[in-house]
Amino acid sequence: MQKLFTYLLNSIHLFAALILIVMSLLIMGWAVYEVIASIPLKGEFIPRMLQSVGAIVISAAIIDVAQYMIEEEVFMNKELRDPREARRTLTKIIVIITIAVSIEGLVYIFKAGTENMALLIYPAWLLFVSAVLIVSLGVYQKLSATIEQEEKSKIKV
Repeated sequence: MQKLFTYLLNSIHLFAALILIVMSLLIMGWAVYEVIASIPLKGEFIPRMLQSVGAIVISAAIIDVAQYMIEEEVFMNKELRDPREARRTLTKIIVIITIAVSIEGLVYIFKAGTENMALLIYPAWLLFVSAVLIVSLGVYQKLSATIEQEEKSKIKV
């Protein structure tokens, strides 16, 4: 019964990951279409290009999540996770999110700069949040690497 349940859960994770990949590819295709469609429109190309870059970065993050689901939940034994690998995966996802937030901030800066300067508060906060994410990631990396080194030194002794 346990094997059947494990097979069922692995199948569900695989199905969810494949759906995420298909949806990401659709987002990427739509982003490229939007850029091509905006070429003849004066003043729309750069904002659409930046929005499309943001959409593609988000799509890459979604694909990374799907890859993680397939590797960790379908193929690997869930009991034998390496903390270093978990740190790398988390780092990759946070970096992609930070890039997406930064790009979104840039898109809104261009929009606010052409429409209303009072709207610059929101993109400024987005850029601030992306900076906080980068600093937080650095602190996390430092703390987790220090803990890993301490654990390795305890094992050697």
